Amino acid sequence: MTKETILSVRDLRVTFDTNDGPVEAVRGIDLEVRAGETIAVVGESGSGKSQATMAMMGLLAKNGQASGQALYRGQDLIGMPEKQLNRIRGARITMIFQEPMTSLDPLYRIGDQLAEPLRYHRGLSRKAARPRILELLKLVGIPDPERRIDSYPYELSGGQRQRVMIAMALANEPDILIADEPTTALDVTIQAQILDLLADLQKRLGMAVVFITHDLGIVRRFADRVYVMRSGEVVETGATERLFSAPEHPYTRMLLDAEPEGTKPPPGETARELIRADHVKVKFLIHKPWFGPAEYLTAVDDVSLTLRQGQTIGIVGESGSGKSTLGRALLRLMDCDGRIAYLGKELPRDRQVMRPKRRELQLVFQDPFGSLSPRMTVGRIITEGLLIHEPELPAKERDRRAQQALKEVGLDPAMRNRYPHEFSGGQRQRIAIARTMILKPRVIVLDEPTSALDRSVQKQIVALLRDLQAENGLSYLFISHDMAVVRAVSDYVIVMKGGKIVEQGDTAQVFDSPRESYTKALMAAALSQERFGSHSRARQS
Repeated sequence: MTKETILSVRDLRVTFDTNDGPVEAVRGIDLEVRAGETIAVVGESGSGKSQATMAMMGLLAKNGQASGQALYRGQDLIGMPEKQLNRIRGARITMIFQEPMTSLDPLYRIGDQLAEPLRYHRGLSRKAARPRILELLKLVGIPDPERRIDSYPYELSGGQRQRVMIAMALANEPDILIADEPTTALDVTIQAQILDLLADLQKRLGMAVVFITHDLGIVRRFADRVYVMRSGEVVETGATERLFSAPEHPYTRMLLDAEPEGTKPPPGETARELIRADHVKVKFLIHKPWFGPAEYLTAVDDVSLTLRQGQTIGIVGESGSGKSTLGRALLRLMDCDGRIAYLGKELPRDRQVMRPKRRELQLVFQDPFGSLSPRMTVGRIITEGLLIHEPELPAKERDRRAQQALKEVGLDPAMRNRYPHEFSGGQRQRIAIARTMILKPRVIVLDEPTSALDRSVQKQIVALLRDLQAENGLSYLFISHDMAVVRAVSDYVIVMKGGKIVEQGDTAQVFDSPRESYTKALMAAALSQERFGSHSRARQS
C-alpha cells in the first residue's frame, strides 16, 4: 500500500541576484515526501540540495527568489505569507541546520532557546517547558542535562551544539523533519547514536524525514529513497538499494567511489621541532558560589606533544574530548597552564606581543560561516590577513593572490565578489582554508576542516593539503572525527578522551593495532563505514 504524499515539490527553482549577475542554484526539481518515510537528498557542495529545502521553508537570503510549488498537505509553502508560514515552521515542519553555532543565539542559555518553540507553538510557560527540555536533552545524549540546560552555546563542543539543534527540532513532534547534515560535527560513535535516535523517533511519531547529506554511508543505512542532485538538478532518483547496487548516472557512480586515499610518510628524524607543549592544562569556570570553592571543568588535562616541520599530527576523539580546546590553547588563543614553545622560545601570553607570530601560526575553524563576515565579499575576507601582515601590498597584488588562493582550493576566482551566504557549507569551508593559506604559515591547526565537505571534495582538500605541505614544509595539527581523512593526512595520531591523551603513536600503529579499548571502539565504528564504501564499490564492479 502506497503511503500518503504529504509534501509534493514541482518545478522548484531558486535564483540569487549577485554582483556577477543572476545565479540559478536550483533548476526545476521535482520531489515527493510520503508519510513516515525517509528520503535523502545527496550531492556535492553547491549542488543546490540545501537551498532547495531553504526555499520550501521560506528561509532564503534576501537576494534569493523561489518559484514553483511546494505543497504541504495541500498548502503551497512557496510565497505563503510569513504569519501563516510560522504556524507550520517549528511545529509541523522543522529543520536541523548544518551549522549549529550560527543557529544558536550566543547570548541565551540552551534551556531558554529550547523553550522558544514550546512556548510559541504550545503556549507553555518557561517553568512548564523545563521538564520537556530535560527530556529532550537526555534523548539526544547531552551529558549532565540538569547542568547543561543553563549553559551557553560556547560552553558546548561542536557535536553537543548540533545535538541541541536536534532537540529543538524535535520539541513539537513534527510531521516532517528536514535534517541538513545533522551529523556533520559528530564523531562516528555519536553519529550512530543520533541516527538510531532519529530512527526510533520517526517510528514512534510517524514523522517523515528529509535527510540532506554528503555521507553516503548514512544514506544507505537510513533512507528509503534517494534524490541525487548536481548543479541544481536531480540527475537520478530511486529506491536506496537499487541506486546503490546499480547506479545509472555517471555522477552517482563517482559519488559512490569517492573516498580519501593514500598515507602520509613521517618527516625525517632530523626534522626541526616547531612546537613543543609540556603539561598543558585548560580549565573553565562553571560555577562560582557566594561561599565555598569555585567549580571548574578541566577540558585539557596535562597534555604534552611535539610537532616537527613537515609533520601532520592527527588529533581524534569524541565530541567534548578536548581536541579543539587543545588546538586553540597551543596557539595562545585561550589561557592555559603549562609551557608552549615555538622554535625553542616560549610563546608570549600577551596578545599584542603574540600578534606578529599569528601569520606563522594559523587556525582553520570548524564552523566556516561563523568565522566569515557576512558583510564582506569573499575577496576581502581572503585578503584581510594581508592587510594586517603586509599592509604595504598594492590592492592589485592582493586581488591576484586572492584569485590564486581560490584556485588552490578548487573555487572559481570570479566568485571573489560574492558574499558568504551565497555559498554552500562546503564552499564556505574552502574559503576559510584559502584565507589561511594566502598567508603561507608554518603551522596550521585545522579544526574539522573537512567536516562540511562531501567525499569527492575531501579527496581534493587532502591532496591540496599534501601539496602545500610538500611545497612549503608546512606542519599541521589535524583535528577531526573522520577516521578515513585522519588516516590519509596524518603520520602521527593522538587519541583524546576527557581532556587526556589515552593513546598515541604512528598512524599505522594506532589504526591497525590500537592498545586501548576506547581507541578500539573508535576504530570499529570507523571500520563499519569503510566497509560500506568497499561493499558499494565491489557491487558496482
